[in-house]
Amino acid sequence: MNAPVTAPLVVASEIGAPAERIRLGLGKAAPLGWLLGPGLLLFYWSVGSASGYIDPRILPAPWATFGTAVELFREGRLQTNLAVSAIRAGEGFVIGTFAGLVVALISGLSLTGGYLFDGVIQMKRAIPTLALIPLVILWFGIGETMKVTVIALSVFIPVYLQTHNALRAIDLRYVELAETLGLTRAAFIRNVVLPGALPGVFLGMRFGVMAAWLALVVVEQLNAASGIGYMINLARTYAQTDIIVVGLVIYALLGLLSDGAVRFAEARVLAWRRSLAA
Repeated sequence: MNAPVTAPLVVASEIGAPAERIRLGLGKAAPLGWLLGPGLLLFYWSVGSASGYIDPRILPAPWATFGTAVELFREGRLQTNLAVSAIRAGEGFVIGTFAGLVVALISGLSLTGGYLFDGVIQMKRAIPTLALIPLVILWFGIGETMKVTVIALSVFIPVYLQTHNALRAIDLRYVELAETLGLTRAAFIRNVVLPGALPGVFLGMRFGVMAAWLALVVVEQLNAASGIGYMINLARTYAQTDIIVVGLVIYALLGLLSDGAVRFAEARVLAWRRSLAA
């Protein structure tokens, strides 16, 4: 009986061809791939408006909305209100992020700090920030301080939760390795805990920046004399649907761009991390 014939195993590197690696990840990300979803939404909006499926009295066409935005820009109303809204959201985001990081570090790196802060913050988590607006108005009045405070409170919770969870989720093997190497507590926190918690910090900032814009939409409806929300509220009074849509589109673009900025910073700061997204 003849022995079975086996085909020779040809190794790509032996014949000069580069060996192919089997990749199970998501593939190489396009630089602006995150714009695909908004681009498709704009496409459907345009097609629906051009075909007459979308009533322009309910939702103006994209080109009509763009024309209204250009007109508002020429009048100076758009950039003035946009600057006011951006300053409000920026101040609230910075204050809320700073407070969330500080309290999370105290609570996450110390048992005593956890006993002092974590329970109280979990109680606050059960109360929607917007439900505190009447109380904040009594404390700070109806002016800018109240608006920035509400935005900061909205940012504080997600930043704290994600950072605290990241600090407490450090792998126990790293603790054992640090003890084996004889690292001090300060060196362990500086070289292991904080770098390991950075993904959670950036995730909290992404949630926080969206919370800032959501809170801004609400507070700018309360006795505001400027801002995108004021412009929308004034347009509602005069049934100017195109201006309302312009304001909503600006809110959406600001949220998209700010989230992209946080993701860009995350990609640069965490360039060393090997993950599926990277």
